[in-house]
Amino acid sequence: MSTGTGADATGARHAVVVGGGIAGVTTALRLADAGLRVTLLEGRPRLGGLAFSFRRGDLTVDNGQHVYLRCCTAYRWFLDRIGGADLAPLQDRLDVPVLDAAAPGGPRLGRLRRSALPVPLHLAGGLARYPHLSLAERASVARAALALSRLDPADPALDGIDFATWLGRHGQSPRAVAALWDLVGVATLNARAPQASMGLAAMVFRTGLLSDPGAADIGWARVPLGDLHDTLARKALDEAGVRTELSTRVREITRGTDGRWHVSAGAARLDADVVVLAVPQRETHALLPEGALEHPDRLLGIGTAPILNVHVLYDRRVLRRPFFAALGTPVQWVFDRTEAAGVTEGQYLALSQSAVRDEIDDPVAVLRERYLPELEKLLPAARGARVRDFFVTRERTATFAPEPGVGRLRPGAHTCAPGLYLAGAWTATGWPATMEGAVRSGFSAADAALSALGRRQEHPIEEAA
Repeated sequence: MSTGTGADATGARHAVVVGGGIAGVTTALRLADAGLRVTLLEGRPRLGGLAFSFRRGDLTVDNGQHVYLRCCTAYRWFLDRIGGADLAPLQDRLDVPVLDAAAPGGPRLGRLRRSALPVPLHLAGGLARYPHLSLAERASVARAALALSRLDPADPALDGIDFATWLGRHGQSPRAVAALWDLVGVATLNARAPQASMGLAAMVFRTGLLSDPGAADIGWARVPLGDLHDTLARKALDEAGVRTELSTRVREITRGTDGRWHVSAGAARLDADVVVLAVPQRETHALLPEGALEHPDRLLGIGTAPILNVHVLYDRRVLRRPFFAALGTPVQWVFDRTEAAGVTEGQYLALSQSAVRDEIDDPVAVLRERYLPELEKLLPAARGARVRDFFVTRERTATFAPEPGVGRLRPGAHTCAPGLYLAGAWTATGWPATMEGAVRSGFSAADAALSALGRRQEHPIEEAA
């Protein structure tokens, strides 16, 4: 069966977007808003890609904790576009509680805060009072931050070295790396400093901490991610006139003699003027027609990195703040997801554990023995609480690996085949694998397609900035 000819009776061009993650949804919305007739194909029975929710008994569980920053203007546009901005608000001002489990006498609380002063003075007061670094280490961090502010993250030379090497050259002690640089970098890059491209690290720290006083203010969903990336996204797509087909896996993409694209999905074949592949790099490699990329095997060189999420349901409240980060313990970041998950008794905590290749496949029993005692060290109230449920979610290919040299492997939105484009956080967005990068990739793919069709549009980030 063949459906979806190149143009309908009104002359509207037909675009097929393969992949219903954040990148694919963004692409589909942008193309539909520009007047194209759009079909979105997703192999899963839901939208949202790797930022989704599921049911576990009475709980609504996010597969993992996702946050964004005020500087994430593209993702903020996405939230506005689907009508979900109020459901994922930002902090009024950056404030990150940091508990050091190894401090003498028990866990010691410090805070990474900003003021309303201009950059870089906005962080000076918080750094001066940060108790997890010595006075000399704080001064050294300030000097390194100043040097970092002078770098160009797009410089190809930076992509070839690792972040740890650069930090070592700028006098950063192991404690400074653990208590500050990796505290932020592991969560944003999904890699520790020795495994992280200096180019991507420079981009994260320059944009988040050194571009604008409020750039690093943190936002997160106060509802399940599925409410945003699936339910509201589907509603926005429907209202934009996008035809969305779930549980529909694309088998093949070919180009006809008439110049149109043929997309084989299930038992159907869709004909289109534009095709956007918004799926992971290995799936993209498998679907690319011959000659579509000059060096297609570079996609296979883009590695992946896992994220582990530990979920603990207590019979009582053990944490009084919405989240905190931790030092001196395997625990990295802990979020209170009680209300979002629909818990009416007790408290539900979600631990987000990045850069965990060594434990991503550990049995649940082993992880329970490891993490529950650590939570009791950090949270005295947990020592007398009963654990009603303990489970883990594992995303073995959560992000692309941001290792040195990855920049030269990431392709842009264009391919060598007219009408075929790429999207996904793994493409050349300049950002690490974040929701922001996914949305930006959707912008790039849609803009490239619209430009080729002679339909230039105002760039949405300018509207969201």
